[in-house]
Amino acid sequence: MPIHERDPWRDQYFAGIACRADVHIPTDDVDAFAWQPAHRWIYNKLRIAESQGIDCGPHGVLPARYPVFAKPIYNLLGMGVDSRVLESPEDYHRHLRPGHMWMTLLTGDHVSTDAALVDGRVCWIRHTVGRPLGGGTFDYWVIEAAPRADLDRYCGAWLAAHLRGYTGMVNLETIGGRIIEVHLRFSDQWPDLYGTGWLAAMVALYERGEWGYADGDRADGYSVVLFGPHGRRFAHPPAALVEALRADPRISSVQITFTEHGAGAAHAMPPGGFRLAIVNTRELGAGLEARARLARAFELV
Repeated sequence: MPIHERDPWRDQYFAGIACRADVHIPTDDVDAFAWQPAHRWIYNKLRIAESQGIDCGPHGVLPARYPVFAKPIYNLLGMGVDSRVLESPEDYHRHLRPGHMWMTLLTGDHVSTDAALVDGRVCWIRHTVGRPLGGGTFDYWVIEAAPRADLDRYCGAWLAAHLRGYTGMVNLETIGGRIIEVHLRFSDQWPDLYGTGWLAAMVALYERGEWGYADGDRADGYSVVLFGPHGRRFAHPPAALVEALRADPRISSVQITFTEHGAGAAHAMPPGGFRLAIVNTRELGAGLEARARLARAFELV
């Protein structure tokens, strides 16, 4: 399989994708960091903030004003691990951590953006917005069909300036139109919602350095998430239920997003909850119905 996936519940997307054996496509930041030494600096979130003129500094340097947002300078596990708002100097000193940074607390839409690059030039771009529940958790994500013209221009200009020589996928996270994180990979949570032929075009990007996706059936998509409480040991729902949900023509995919017999601490999760399942669909109502059935199976209701 040319696409290297660490989470077994997402192998369903990539089975049967044809590609040369010498092509390696990451879906995980650990692999992307190892395989792209010339561009791995983008995982340094302090440099990302500095490159945009955002007020920031490593822990140990005092902010001039509050509130600020604090997080690890490097975090290859994701899920907002050990990040928080610092409201005051007392907050700052209470949460002082080696290897952490602070930056201006940005406001506005928090957008996840996937883009295909050829020599740093954007050839395709798509934006996703989450509906937050708090504590780093989300009710669902909307994979938007419509462009965001201002964000397209801003991200395109930043990528052209900083990732020349790079061909492949990137994922950017922005808040209020400013970049907070960049990843040398795509979002592997919802590639089935990008349209027929997208995965084949993405493989060709890595295989031949070309982008040829027509993007002719673009439509809004929804990635509906089910969270449970931390500290509880969960078993997978009945396989028959999962297969029945997948058989619904309105449902694109169902992911049970944890290893049943592994320790909960082995999964990187946001502070607000333990992610149990994801349902992808182009019909929000169908996704919410499927999540409700899974919640009953997990005995959450």
